[in-house]
Amino acid sequence: MTDFDPDADASPVARAAQTYAEAEDALLSRWPESRLEPSLDRIQAFTELLGDPQRAYRVVHLTGTNGKTSTSRMVDALLRARDLRTGRFTSPHVEKMSERISIDGEQLDDDAFVRAFNDVAAFTHLVDADQPHPLSFFETVVGMAYAAFADAPVDVAVVEVGMGGSWDATNVVEADVAVVTPVAMDHAQYLGDTLGQIAEEKAGIIKPGSTVVLAAQEPDVAEVLLRRATEVGARVVAEGVDFGVVSRAPAVGGQVVTLRGLHATYSEIFLPLYGAHQAQNAAVALAAAEALTGDTPLDDELVRAALAQTTSPGRLEIVRRSPTILLDAAHNPAGAEATMAALEDSFTFSPVIGVLAVMGDKDVEGLLAVLEPHLAHVVCTRNSTPRSLPAAELASQARGIFGDDRVSVAADLSEAIDAAAALAEAGESLGVSIGSGAVLVTGSVVTVGEARVLLGGPR
Repeated sequence: MTDFDPDADASPVARAAQTYAEAEDALLSRWPESRLEPSLDRIQAFTELLGDPQRAYRVVHLTGTNGKTSTSRMVDALLRARDLRTGRFTSPHVEKMSERISIDGEQLDDDAFVRAFNDVAAFTHLVDADQPHPLSFFETVVGMAYAAFADAPVDVAVVEVGMGGSWDATNVVEADVAVVTPVAMDHAQYLGDTLGQIAEEKAGIIKPGSTVVLAAQEPDVAEVLLRRATEVGARVVAEGVDFGVVSRAPAVGGQVVTLRGLHATYSEIFLPLYGAHQAQNAAVALAAAEALTGDTPLDDELVRAALAQTTSPGRLEIVRRSPTILLDAAHNPAGAEATMAALEDSFTFSPVIGVLAVMGDKDVEGLLAVLEPHLAHVVCTRNSTPRSLPAAELASQARGIFGDDRVSVAADLSEAIDAAAALAEAGESLGVSIGSGAVLVTGSVVTVGEARVLLGGPR
């Protein structure tokens, strides 16, 4: 959003946004997140103009393939329980752009988001004019977040990468703690087509003198990450060696876990999230919080209270009953495997009807293959973005894996959810009792966000 001042040698002059919609429109007019140019030059120029706000607080920086947002939210909750003021940056958003920037556990409201945009808008055109490529949407929002955190001010920022690590716009921080959640195949066209190549990119967030908290990794990944840590002199703590999940048991509304941290064991903690992968995320988050805050254990009751209040929208989230409708943002085979394991572990629904809309650049065949043993039927549709795979094309691939009789097509997400709900309610036609079915909407964060809006999910 720029105007031109005729008396200023045609230099663009930023125009302040008056409303949330204006700020959102200005941001969306920039390069989208799907368009990448691997360089930190623009974000470094931007943050320098802003006074390098990212140096004003301690940082926990998270990368990995799956689980970053859930883990970030748990780290945030644990640090706030220690009376630290936190900022949190996560992406992508589920429903609303302002979800990406939170202070003290609360996303920016519309007025605060507009202020954050206006605080940096005057500098965006200076970077645009000086660089070969303009600031992207993602780079601009990262700058907004870093500046907002400094302005608050926060004690600690919990920052999730957008993609990868080395060239991710968030990576102008020198993090005290670098967290790597499980690394799997995703974004191969950008990050590399082997786990080792992807790990090399993600290892870029590991900085000299930091503590690296590693979730359990494939051997090729662990080798790359440990080599990077050795090269820069970072301390490593690893799941299964220094911390981990001692035990877990499904419970109503989530699970009960016992976690071994870096300095103590925390027993019988209620976690209102489903699945072994969320217990693992909790163990990683606990280790990250301990690594940041010192060599003494966290107070047991503070851990208990912090994890008990954790939410993770769009991650096996129940948004409706009769029939039950769950939303899950799994968009790659590894994420889908964790979701399916959690579904089998924590619920007894039968049949489960899938509503699927995916992005065209994902491993669709791999995703479908993971879902097939667990879904009685899948309704193929698309979400509203141009990147969404056409419903007919998705259905064609699904029929090759599910068979013709277990696949149907719906023109849009609303129609697909209605069709799936009808199938779930008529469970006896699929050989099970009426009323025991559920609907799982999955395939993309965008799909889940749009479904959440349609279904009026909790905020």
